[in-house]
Amino acid sequence: MRRFAQFAWTVLGFNILVILWGALVRATKSGEGCGNHWPLCNSTVVPHGAQIATLIEFTHRITTGIAFLSVVVMAVWAYRRHRQEPVWKAAAASLALIITEALLGAGLVLFKFVGTDVSVGRVVYLSAHLINTLLMLAAMALTAWWASGHRSVQSFRLHGGAVGPALVSALAIAITGVIAALSDTLYPVNSFLAGLRADFSATSPLLVKLRIWHPIIAIVAGAYIVFAILRIDRAPLLRRFAIILVGMELAAGMLNLSLLTPVWMQLIHLLIADLLWIVVVLLGAAVLEEPRFSEPRGNRAIENTAVNLA
Repeated sequence: MRRFAQFAWTVLGFNILVILWGALVRATKSGEGCGNHWPLCNSTVVPHGAQIATLIEFTHRITTGIAFLSVVVMAVWAYRRHRQEPVWKAAAASLALIITEALLGAGLVLFKFVGTDVSVGRVVYLSAHLINTLLMLAAMALTAWWASGHRSVQSFRLHGGAVGPALVSALAIAITGVIAALSDTLYPVNSFLAGLRADFSATSPLLVKLRIWHPIIAIVAGAYIVFAILRIDRAPLLRRFAIILVGMELAAGMLNLSLLTPVWMQLIHLLIADLLWIVVVLLGAAVLEEPRFSEPRGNRAIENTAVNLA
């Protein structure tokens, strides 16, 4: 169990790095580095005399392949050792989602939603891609969490009502964030004031007008996540991490804007967002997990009464 749990956490960590490299592809407009060819790169297996954009895109494809193989190993291992446990279900979900992740990534290239494309289709596609990515990270995190000895989810009870909206809030921050990041990449500005004027200009492209919603939603949703966490009386370490990450995410967002969204700061901002999502998912799993020992009927009745009154 311990070896598998360590491997599962490693798989999660490696996939976070792959996601960050994918963001680097977008931020550097390197999505066209391999042309509109997939899985080949510029009609070859290994590109020769490649430019920087090609190297960035090709490296992302290589690391994605390694990530896929690691998840296959994790799923097979979980099936062999934990077939009757929730670990296997989470690992199977991880495998299914990384397959759809690869297909969505291929679609970005084949549909030409890369480089300087500013279509509405790209915005919608990237949002769907991001949702799949976050679900994949959630499945991987739960695989590692349950493999580490934590109990499975029993029911949506007690503080469960605070978990769902917190997850939706984190999802809203991430989706508006990817739209804002795409806008910053395609429509860079020379100063913070120039960017603010562009956000409210009637002549600005739709993508620029949309990015103003990210800081607004991030502040509101971040405040709600903290409020929801404060209602929970379990998993104090995860609660503390989540509150710290909300603060770090807001601070990173403000710094990102003040520095005019440099690539390195975008990656840090994304890393914190991914970590916040994972911690909120694990906090939800900790809150909703089944009791270690069977509860006396009287205590359960008292608890249910208290929940109904609340």
